[in-house]
Amino acid sequence: MGAALAFDIITIFPAFFEGPLAAGVVGKAVERGLIEARVHDLRLYADDNYRSVDDYPYGGGVGMVMKAEPFFRAVEEIEARYGRGWRVFLTPQGRPLIMEPCRGMVEREHVILLCGRYKGIDERVRLGLVDEEISIGDFVISGGEIGALAVVDATARLAPGVLGDEDSAATDSFATGILDHPHYTRPRELRGMDVPEVLLSGNHAEIEKWRREQAVRRTRGVRPDLLGEDD
Repeated sequence: MGAALAFDIITIFPAFFEGPLAAGVVGKAVERGLIEARVHDLRLYADDNYRSVDDYPYGGGVGMVMKAEPFFRAVEEIEARYGRGWRVFLTPQGRPLIMEPCRGMVEREHVILLCGRYKGIDERVRLGLVDEEISIGDFVISGGEIGALAVVDATARLAPGVLGDEDSAATDSFATGILDHPHYTRPRELRGMDVPEVLLSGNHAEIEKWRREQAVRRTRGVRPDLLGEDD
């Protein structure tokens, strides 16, 4: 039996993923066979001796555009081997990466992540290949690789058995619709800053009440939109 969740990442920089996919929660999940993370070099699907994956844009303009054919070939080969996947393109034009699409990807079990570069990607990839477009924020970075890692990490945490404590993901920021509450550990006093007394009280009802209040306060101060208070 294969892993419950599998990622296939298509990129022109496979080495970008070597360290991150072998470290932390994701690395342990891969090692335990709970998820699979396979990286594919887009240049291997080019059709010339130079392994070209980009060309000049029709209509002129600055920058180079990534060609459509290598992406189509890569996806076709991946799906011929592993079955139909949910095809996700990382782009500033996509919908924000929030918990909802991450949960959806866990349920789909097989996710193919397409990493763009240069000025953009041939629109026919979007029209004929992509199921969903995801953005990690209102900013532009050099390519989709960082976004792909964010998707893998955020989604893998939700897969069965990946986190040692099954309740951990359920109490993360955004899991309940708001930000997480403050956390403290030893020592009790540090450089004039004390752990709140309620956390030392042993009164679990009061502790939970404090945590909820602090989470709402933090959310109101940083992300009031999550509370519907962004006016």
